[in-house]
Amino acid sequence: MNSELLIQLLVNGIIVGMLYGIVAMCFVLIYKSTQVVNFAQGEFVVMGAWVCLSLVVSMGLPFWLAFLFTLAFMTAFGVLVQMILLRPLVGEPVISIIMATIGLSTFMRALMNWIFGNSAVSFPNVFSQSVISIAGLNVETAYVLSLVLSVAVMGLFFLFFRYSRWGLAMRATAYSQQVAQSLGIPIGRVFAMAWAISAVVSGIAGVVIGLVNAVSNSLSFIGIKVFPAVIVGGLDSIIGAVVGGLTIGLLENLAEFVDGQYLHIGNMYSVAPFYVLLVILMIKPYGLFGTPNIERV
Repeated sequence: MNSELLIQLLVNGIIVGMLYGIVAMCFVLIYKSTQVVNFAQGEFVVMGAWVCLSLVVSMGLPFWLAFLFTLAFMTAFGVLVQMILLRPLVGEPVISIIMATIGLSTFMRALMNWIFGNSAVSFPNVFSQSVISIAGLNVETAYVLSLVLSVAVMGLFFLFFRYSRWGLAMRATAYSQQVAQSLGIPIGRVFAMAWAISAVVSGIAGVVIGLVNAVSNSLSFIGIKVFPAVIVGGLDSIIGAVVGGLTIGLLENLAEFVDGQYLHIGNMYSVAPFYVLLVILMIKPYGLFGTPNIERV
């Protein structure tokens, strides 16, 4: 057994899993506050990557300044999506809102194809050193940045929900929208903030993934790849999103190792998370940390 390759893949799995975790947190954040699953989450990721790349390449901005402008743009974009597309649908059946997010996904994909094209484009050299050696392992600098940003985002999520006024309002809204509104909490602002935070975090993920794999519209597939992480952890659990992301990241890389060394089936890296998704749905339909929805008949 190639133990050095296994350790390398496990480290990569943890780093990628943390990135999956923060994207999964975006799913959970929107679902908890609005009871909507955002099927355009992958397109949010791609949008952030394209905006940052365009600012760096077309306008010649330094990467870190372009990154900050991208976060500001994604904040405004998330608020506009909620105000223009979703706020008029408040009170409508959930399926109508879900179909609206699917329509948003299709529209964003077509728009980005028209503006940016279909070809993959790489970021210019952002780091002076592309690979960092950690304990004898070669790790891409972008992966290290991904790990640092993922931990920072998770820490900010914890502090925001635990100690801030708006975090408390979001928790109350997630518990019961009617009760929160009766207590004077502005539900519309909470919804807009949830979508803004989700868009910002998705933009961060898109920039980091673009630094590693180049930017293309195919990156939107991460929205589908992260969905097993959301289901594994529980659709309404922030902690579950992190655990689910780490689980899927490690599982992908373990599947790649086992397939490459022993099975030689091919494509196990992509399909293994969905096998786990099916198993979890059969054993624990609400995920490892999800709240069971018990209804009296």
